[in-house]
Amino acid sequence: MKGVGAVIVAAGAGRRFGGAKPFALLAGRPLVEWSLAVFENHPLVRTIVLVLGEEASRADFRTRFPKLASVVRGGAERQDSVRRGFARLDPLATDVVLVHDGARPLVSAELIVRVVEAARRRGAAVPVVPTADTIKEIAGGRVVRTPDRDRLGRVQTPQAFSYSVLEKALAKAREEGYLGTDEAALVERCGGEVAVVEGDERNIKITTRLDLKIAEVICHEDRPGV
Repeated sequence: MKGVGAVIVAAGAGRRFGGAKPFALLAGRPLVEWSLAVFENHPLVRTIVLVLGEEASRADFRTRFPKLASVVRGGAERQDSVRRGFARLDPLATDVVLVHDGARPLVSAELIVRVVEAARRRGAAVPVVPTADTIKEIAGGRVVRTPDRDRLGRVQTPQAFSYSVLEKALAKAREEGYLGTDEAALVERCGGEVAVVEGDERNIKITTRLDLKIAEVICHEDRPGV
């Protein structure tokens, strides 16, 4: 029976963060290991591929994370990194692919279940949280439009796809030289439907040092004594 394969992408340069983000410490543990542990312990996940940057240490994670099948070097763009990680998954053993940003260390097991179940029904799914801010479209130094906030959402990872849907989307984007901001955008370009599931406000993305401090607070709230 086929299962879920997870590609954890942690190959970014970390310019806004100011250092090698995957190995920054969150509550005394490297950031990337938080995501690895969640996917390792999740009963739906069969295989993990970790994508790291060129400058990152190739620590031996596989002795501590048995589901980790490969650690690969990232590409020039995030999309290249995802494609390299995806290529390491076995199509004969994988029905759903999760693509997760390694800079989101506080992903929950429940969120993984939601996106996997939706992807199995619909082919692709992303977690979304509503935006509390008013969004302005800006051009030439002025506001040109104010979109309806009720129709906007902030997309998180993991994003989930049937293997064939993601394979087609990545291939088409590479053939046409298109770079998307996420994998769901590639599926949309192919005319595919992307389902939406409830996201998690605690599943924050670590972009700056301030984000890391916020994650520390969440950790201590959720796991007293961490």
